[in-house]
Amino acid sequence: MNKLALLTVTLALTMSAPAFAHDMAAMGDMDGDSAPNAMGGQMGMGAHMVMTPSRPQTPADLERAHNVMETLRRALVKYHDSRVALSEGYQIFLPTVPQDVYHFTDFRAAQQEYMGHSDPRFPGSLLYVKNSSGDYVLVGAMYSAPADYTYDQLDAIIPLSVAHWHAHTNICLPNGVTINDILRGDVHGTQVDMPGMLPVSSSASAPAINQQLGFLADGRFGFTGKIADAAACDAAGGHLLKQAFGWMVHVYPFNGDDLKVAFGMSVPKPPAN
Repeated sequence: MNKLALLTVTLALTMSAPAFAHDMAAMGDMDGDSAPNAMGGQMGMGAHMVMTPSRPQTPADLERAHNVMETLRRALVKYHDSRVALSEGYQIFLPTVPQDVYHFTDFRAAQQEYMGHSDPRFPGSLLYVKNSSGDYVLVGAMYSAPADYTYDQLDAIIPLSVAHWHAHTNICLPNGVTINDILRGDVHGTQVDMPGMLPVSSSASAPAINQQLGFLADGRFGFTGKIADAAACDAAGGHLLKQAFGWMVHVYPFNGDDLKVAFGMSVPKPPAN
């Protein structure tokens, strides 16, 4: 992506709030305050995430939800081969960081979503998991919407009676880490001795882990970091984002017609090889 295109996407993604990231969840504590933060398979409420409330279901909601699933099944057929997605310009978000679900993002489609132009045929991100052979397996897609959208506006895209839109909040980033860094997949992995990272003395593999995860190896920062308020973030040498990106919702259309699965909060496991 050239600089002009990156700037255009950045502006679109930050129209309503400071932002820079996609879905992230804990991989688990390692040593004390050090815990890698990466995309996870289970999302929940907390200091770093808010979700839309449920609404009573209507027949029209159910029909719309099934239509979204059918639309995605048709639209995503060719992307079962992840190489097709990459050849068409999709970019893997943080490809060097181990994740439960990987986001392949089409920045043009994402830009349209963050400008309020949603089309169920063209989700901003495709969702993949890795199987035991390390191959990417398509499991679904993610739609996004502006941070200032009302519940009614979100409901018009994906019904709140079948899905929970979510937003990431109170994200502390180390000073020097910018939105453009994250969009480029740069986690500052060259700084392997940042405070809070795995002590080099604790493991022979610590330097390699720190380089791979960058600031995400520091359990204080990021989307599941221990810091969730401005004062603590400032004291740790960081800056707090009250909301990162806008609203997002995952759809997993390939596991039958159960809406609780298709619009659920858990990432489906890939089939056995």
